[in-house]
Amino acid sequence: MASIFSKIISGEIPCYKVAENEQFLAFLDISPLAIGHVLVIPKQEIDYIFDMDNESYTGLLLFAKNISKAVRKAIPCKRVGVAVIGLEVPHAHIHLIPLNSVEDINFSRAKLHPSKEIMEEALLKIQAAL
Repeated sequence: MASIFSKIISGEIPCYKVAENEQFLAFLDISPLAIGHVLVIPKQEIDYIFDMDNESYTGLLLFAKNISKAVRKAIPCKRVGVAVIGLEVPHAHIHLIPLNSVEDINFSRAKLHPSKEIMEEALLKIQAAL
């Protein structure tokens, strides 16, 4: 069964697409911990990030590194945090989260529910920084 991320990749479910190439996709998390929270995924449907072959794994990290630089330029923050949890969606993914304090990456706290306008503004800022 296709994961929600596979449905996003196929265009079945819309997303706020930050960037993509043949192998990877980056898009805004619709229930972010912070404005500018990006998910980076392989287009290949694979459940566990550490089951990826070495070339795909390093490619995903390098793709995420480029996206993180754009997030840091576009969104006021001290750092961009990286998290791999892997429990909520059975598709490998990396969270890139703008951080100003350690609490900003606490996944047990309530998620934000930003308006479409706020999401689009963050998307445009990040894309412009790429």
